[in-house]
Amino acid sequence: MKRDLLEGTATDRSTSRNGFALIEVLMAMVIFTVGILALAGLQITTISGNAAARMQTEATAIGASIVEKLRSLPFDHEDLVPTVRPHSWSAGGSRPYAVEWTVRADTPVNGTKTVRVTVTPFNKINGRTVTITTIIAE
Repeated sequence: MKRDLLEGTATDRSTSRNGFALIEVLMAMVIFTVGILALAGLQITTISGNAAARMQTEATAIGASIVEKLRSLPFDHEDLVPTVRPHSWSAGGSRPYAVEWTVRADTPVNGTKTVRVTVTPFNKINGRTVTITTIIAE
């Protein structure tokens, strides 16, 4: 037995570790929980950012569509009359956007109309107003 102790092959119970202590398991669980909570917060931020980006894209597409329709109208069409302020578009259905446009005659030069289309989402938390301006010549 003395020989085993000198060679280091004997097992001493005071230095042997056969498992984890309760405090080590609890600390590991705390670290794991903090990591999971951080990922949950990141997920919420990502979902909110995706919703805002989707609404911004939809508002821009709606605004571009309205600008294209207005540019295709005759110069003296009722939707391009500057005295009506602002013109509005009925969203129809369940679109969560309000669309308005204003027309200014002879701006920036005579014989032109400046049309400013504003698309505002009803959801003010995730959406931002999109404004598109175009000039229509006679």
